[in-house]
Amino acid sequence: MRIGLLSDTHDRLPAIDALVREFLAREVSFVLHAGDFCAPFSLRPFLAHNVALAGVFGINDGDHAGLRVAAAQGMGVEIFEAPHSLVLGERKLLLVHELGDALDGSILAHDVVVHGHAHLASTATREQTLLVNPGEACGWLHGTPSAAILDLDSLTVESITLPSAEWTR
Repeated sequence: MRIGLLSDTHDRLPAIDALVREFLAREVSFVLHAGDFCAPFSLRPFLAHNVALAGVFGINDGDHAGLRVAAAQGMGVEIFEAPHSLVLGERKLLLVHELGDALDGSILAHDVVVHGHAHLASTATREQTLLVNPGEACGWLHGTPSAAILDLDSLTVESITLPSAEWTR
């Protein structure tokens, strides 16, 4: 099973939509979002393309109620308080915005921890746990929207960056 990984979308609809379309082109129809949607309208591309999503709130998500209402308008779109643990296939995953929220010992009880906040893509391993930051989907700080695809069977991560022609239309 392949799942999309996003973080830090920060309201940038053209980049969000382009990344959702890229996920669909790569046969990914379920996404984990590690927070900082910012506003409820940031969910529109997921709803428009019928992409299932599980996410957590980040530090810039001020309208939790509005985000939950927007999420409820789609099938399989949910946003939780962090940390949020879930099982996909045979893998146990932890979804947080800031990695520090997972460093209380719960990290080692998971196969994968997906986090954001730093706006920099990274993949690391701590003991047997894969730590993945898909980078910044918005591209505000570093100029290029990024995301990742996680293969749950092999625990491999494929990074995605979008050329400007894909998301500046």
